[in-house]
Amino acid sequence: MGSAAELAAAVLMVAGFPALMLAALVPSVPAFAAAAAVTYLADHYLHRKGSYLINRLGKVRAGLSIRFLIRQLLLVLLLARLSLADNLIYYGAIACFIAFYGLQAPHGALVQLIRNRRRMPVATRNVDLKSRIRIPDAPPRRLLHRSAEKMLHLDLFAVVGILLAAQVKSALVGFVGIGITVAVATLYVVALVPYVRGRKIPPNAERVLAAVDDWLGEYKPETVLYFSGSKDSAYQVNMWLDTMENLDSKPLIILRERAILINLAPTTVPVICVPGGVHLMNMDLSTVRVALYAANVGKNIHMLRVPTIKHVFIGHGDSDKLASVNPFSKVYDEVWTAGRAGRDRYAIADVGVRDDDIVEVGRPQLAPIQTWQGVPGGRIPTVLYAPTWEGWDDNPGNTSILLAGENIVRRLITADPPVRVLYKPHPFTGTRSKEAKAAHQRITALVQKAAAERAADSRFATDSAAQAQAKAELARIEARIAQLAGTGDKGRDEAEATRDGQVDVARHEEVARLRAEWNDAYWRSFPTWEHRVITGSEPRLYDCFNVSDAMVSDISSVVSDFIASGKPYAVTDSAELGAEEFKRNNTAVRAAVILSNSAAELGELLGAVRDPAADPLAEDRKELKQYLLGPDEPASIDQFNTAVANLAIKAETRNVGQESRIAAATADAEKLANAVPGQRVSSAGDTDGVGTG
Repeated sequence: MGSAAELAAAVLMVAGFPALMLAALVPSVPAFAAAAAVTYLADHYLHRKGSYLINRLGKVRAGLSIRFLIRQLLLVLLLARLSLADNLIYYGAIACFIAFYGLQAPHGALVQLIRNRRRMPVATRNVDLKSRIRIPDAPPRRLLHRSAEKMLHLDLFAVVGILLAAQVKSALVGFVGIGITVAVATLYVVALVPYVRGRKIPPNAERVLAAVDDWLGEYKPETVLYFSGSKDSAYQVNMWLDTMENLDSKPLIILRERAILINLAPTTVPVICVPGGVHLMNMDLSTVRVALYAANVGKNIHMLRVPTIKHVFIGHGDSDKLASVNPFSKVYDEVWTAGRAGRDRYAIADVGVRDDDIVEVGRPQLAPIQTWQGVPGGRIPTVLYAPTWEGWDDNPGNTSILLAGENIVRRLITADPPVRVLYKPHPFTGTRSKEAKAAHQRITALVQKAAAERAADSRFATDSAAQAQAKAELARIEARIAQLAGTGDKGRDEAEATRDGQVDVARHEEVARLRAEWNDAYWRSFPTWEHRVITGSEPRLYDCFNVSDAMVSDISSVVSDFIASGKPYAVTDSAELGAEEFKRNNTAVRAAVILSNSAAELGELLGAVRDPAADPLAEDRKELKQYLLGPDEPASIDQFNTAVANLAIKAETRNVGQESRIAAATADAEKLANAVPGQRVSSAGDTDGVGTG
C-alpha cells in the first residue's frame, strides 16, 4: 500500500474532492481554492513518488483524467452557484476546458507514437550498432517523462485565473489564465510533432535487424546464454554473467523480455534482447555452436529449433527442489550439474534424462567463497543466521523465522564463550505473512539490543580511530561509485541505450574494484564483536559467508552454496520431521547439525567452531562438498570451459557430417537426373519401352 506518507497523501486527495463539491455548493471561493490546492499537491506528490496507490485509483475508475475533469466540472458548478452563469467568464471556462480536453487526444497520440517508434525491434548492450545505422537522440526527457500528468496540470493557470476572477469580480484575470493554459497546451503538442517525422525517427525494424546480423557476422559468437522470464527472475541470468565473461569462446547473451534487459546487471558481454520470436528465428546465429539455458520456459523452443547448435540446460541453482529434475530437461542435448548429486537426482527421478547426457561442471558462481581456515587468533567467532522467507504457503518447514528464529538468536547472543551474530534475512521475509514480519522485527530487536549491551560492556574493546578511518573510506568509495553510476544509461530511452550501450570497460573494472574495497571497509567500520542486522543488497551474501565461521539457515540454495566454504553449519528442522528423516529428504543437510525449534543443539555447532580438531562432521562436509559441487581441482570455470569446448566439437562434427550427407545426396540426385534421358532412347533409336503401348 506504499509508505505512510503516500497513504496520507492519497487520503487527502480523495477527501479533497467532497470538500471541493461542498465548497462549490456553499459557495466559497477561498474554501474551493484551499481544497483544490490539496488535491493538486497530493496528486503531484503521489506521481513524483511513483506510488502504487496511483494505479489503484485508476483501477476503481478514479484515474488521472477523471480526477482533473471532476475538479474542472466542480469549478463550473462554483461559478453557477456564484450567479456568474450569465457572465462571460462562465462561458470562457467551459470553452477553455472543452479546448483543453480537445488537445489531450493529439498529445496522447503523439506521445504514444513517439514511444512506439523509439521501441527497438532488437535492443542491445555492448553491440556496435552506432557505426551501422543512424539512431537519433530521444526527445528531451521533460517532454515524455510523466507526460500525461504534465499536460493535465497545465489547467492550473486557468483554474487559478478563474478563481481569482470569481473572487475579484473581474473576467480579465480569468481570461489571462485561460489563455496561458490553452497556449501552453498547444505549444506542448506542437513541440512533439518534429519527433514523429524526418530524421528524428529511428530506422525501421528491417534496417535494425540487418545491422544486428551484420554485427553478428563480424563478431561471430560461439556460445550463447539464452534467457526468458519475468523481471523478478533477472537474478537467474545475472548469476551467470561472471561465468560468461570468463568463457574461452566468444560469448553472447540473448534475452527475450525488455524487463530482463532493464534489470540485467552490468556486464562486458554483448547482449541482444529479441522480444519477437520471428525476429529471433531469422537472426544469423550460424557461428553459434553451444546454447546455455538457465530456465525451463516456453520461449526456449525458438532457440531449441536450431539444429546446428547443441543445447544445454545449466539451470539457476543446484538443490533438492523438484525444479532440479524437471522432465522438460529431456529436450536438451546435455544437462550440466554441479556435482554427482545432480546426476543422482535425475537417476532417482527417472524423468527420461539419460545418464550419458549429464555433465558435471561444478558451480563457477561460488568462486568468491573462501575456504575456512579456522577462527583467527584474537577474534571471537562469528555465526551467520540467514533464514529463508515464509514462502507462498504456510508449510512449517519453509522458514525457521516463525518457530525457531528467536530461540536461535537468544542462544547465540547469550553463548559463553561469546560469539558475534550476523542476522541476514531473506529480502522477501514478511512480504506475505504478518506473523513472519512480526517475528523478523522481534529478532531484529533482539540483535540490536544485544549489540547495544555489548557496546557498553568494558570487556569488549573498540578501536575508534580505525573505525572512523574505515567509515571515511566508505563515504569516499560510495561517492565515487555514485559518480560512476551517474554516467551510465540512466534516463536514456531504449533506442539511445541501444545506440550508446557500449560498456566502458575501464569504468566497469573500477566499479568492481571499488565494490571490493567497499566490502573490506564495511567490515572494518565496526568492531569484530558487534552483533549486526544486515539487510539490502550490500554486503552480499557471499561476503557474509567469508567473514563468518559458521552459519544457521533453512533448506534453500543458501545452504548448498555455504557448503563450498567447508565451514560448520546448522539447518533447522522447523517441520520437526526428525533428524534422520530430514537428512533422507534433503541431501544438503547430511553434514549439518540438525536443529529442533528449541535450538538446543546449537552447542554442537559452536563446539565445532571453537575446536575444529574435535569437529565430528568435518570429514562429512568435505565429502558432501565434493558430492554436491564437484572436485576443487580443476577449478569450476575450467571444467565449465572444457564442457563448452567438448560440446562445440560435437556440434561441429554433426554439422560437417550433415553437410557431407547433403552433398552426397545432391550428387546422387544429379546422376539420376542425367541418367534418365539415356535410358529412354537406345543407340539404335528404339524406345526402351517407356511410354509404349
